[in-house]
Amino acid sequence: MARSKTSNAWLKEHVNDHYVQMAQKDGYRARAAYKLIEINDKDKLIKPGMWVADLGAAPGSWSQVAAQIVGEQGRVFALDLLEMPFIPGVDFIQGDFRDDEVLAQYLALLGGRQVDLVICDIAPNITGNAVTDQARSMHLCELALQFSQEQLKPGGDFVVKVFQGYGYNEYIAEMRSTFTQVLTRKPKASRDRSTEMYLLGKQKKA
Repeated sequence: MARSKTSNAWLKEHVNDHYVQMAQKDGYRARAAYKLIEINDKDKLIKPGMWVADLGAAPGSWSQVAAQIVGEQGRVFALDLLEMPFIPGVDFIQGDFRDDEVLAQYLALLGGRQVDLVICDIAPNITGNAVTDQARSMHLCELALQFSQEQLKPGGDFVVKVFQGYGYNEYIAEMRSTFTQVLTRKPKASRDRSTEMYLLGKQKKA
């Protein structure tokens, strides 16, 4: 089947994308790795020996970055609806984050211990309806924040991808009630036309 002009344009942009080329060279599974690398370079979130929860992890580039930094003394716990091939130093549960049974399996991996950092680059399956997609995205972000409120150590940090739109201001307010400081980040690896940005909750309140 012939590709549409839109998909051809996307393919050409993707192939010529600087970060796509870097990811292939550096062995990362997706260009998104450089978003986390840039945020981490600035904010020093990931440290050797940490326990890190990666929500919405597939295809695994954020888990790759986190596992490299936490090293053998740390652990990364990844969760996604999609399959994710094995990454050394990463424990993975495949399933729907909204499913209580899947969440219970994930928490069993933690063995009752709270994590030092929660990272979340999750996005819903896009329908093309902006209102529906925004609502789905915010719902997933709310679940990630709820997870952080319950499973993140006091003083721990949280990074989440959000899209500006319906529910955004309320979400920021909820983060401010949970964390000492809330910062916004727009990494260079985020495409200019994308409305995505990252919210960083620093130092979870006790």
